[in-house]
Amino acid sequence: MTMIFGVPLQALLGQLLIGLINGSFYALLSLGLAIIFGLLRMINFAHGAQYMLGAFVAYLLLTFLGIGYWPALILAPLIVGILGAIVERLFLRRLYDLDPLYGLLFTFGLALTIEGTFRYLYGSSGQPYATPPALSGGTNLGFMFLPIYRGWVVVVSLIVCIGTWLLIEKTKLGAYLRAATENSTLVQAFGVNVPVLLTFTYGLGVALAAFAGVLAAPVYQVSPLMGSNIIIVVFAVVVVGGMGSIMGAILTGYMLGIAEGLTKVFYPEASNIVIFVIMAIVLLIRPAGLFGRDA
Repeated sequence: MTMIFGVPLQALLGQLLIGLINGSFYALLSLGLAIIFGLLRMINFAHGAQYMLGAFVAYLLLTFLGIGYWPALILAPLIVGILGAIVERLFLRRLYDLDPLYGLLFTFGLALTIEGTFRYLYGSSGQPYATPPALSGGTNLGFMFLPIYRGWVVVVSLIVCIGTWLLIEKTKLGAYLRAATENSTLVQAFGVNVPVLLTFTYGLGVALAAFAGVLAAPVYQVSPLMGSNIIIVVFAVVVVGGMGSIMGAILTGYMLGIAEGLTKVFYPEASNIVIFVIMAIVLLIRPAGLFGRDA
């Protein structure tokens, strides 16, 4: 049996895969957070609840309407994104000119409301969500057994992350979004509807969280607590990558997921805190984050 630093190769590769899977969720969620903060200058504390809401919408679509995984992968993010856009239009828009603390408090209250509602309806125990038949089972790579669905999660999350980065950084719409955060009055003078852009931005960030929730539903049980269990780690990822950095959120999500997975092999006792230790070290050396811009 091949050993690396006294650890069997199969165990090392297995934890590396788990790290990539967790990193995929970290990347998607931190990407949504980075978009909202970078373009709206608002910390969306409801992001974990919206991730949970995406998983629950997929579960409810299957339970009550018989709509399976593949349509839910599109419908759930769309539904949750529209709900997010409505919240932005009715409530968040009133807070943009106030201290950012008001936005944080509002989204924190929104998160508690969403989580509390689903805990009241479904309790704290999780609801099962089956893996789609096309992605069930696994394949033997020779050096390890790869569950097909886990591989799908890694691949599709990477595609969505890169596609979102290209949308923000390389398209005319992305240029309008970035310009609106710098000088909304000037952009509006050129005939661009800035309020609609801001609504779209928040809806997009929320939809990314919901998309991650649908992907997570077959991996973890659909639970009202699934958002609160991951959101603190995701905030740490965003801080390490640099607040508002789109590419930083993506790269750091995968890197820290892998670091967490490898720590479980070499020093399991530290696996729950390694991300926060890395965050502390990065903030001491580079307060703006690895990919953030210094003020």
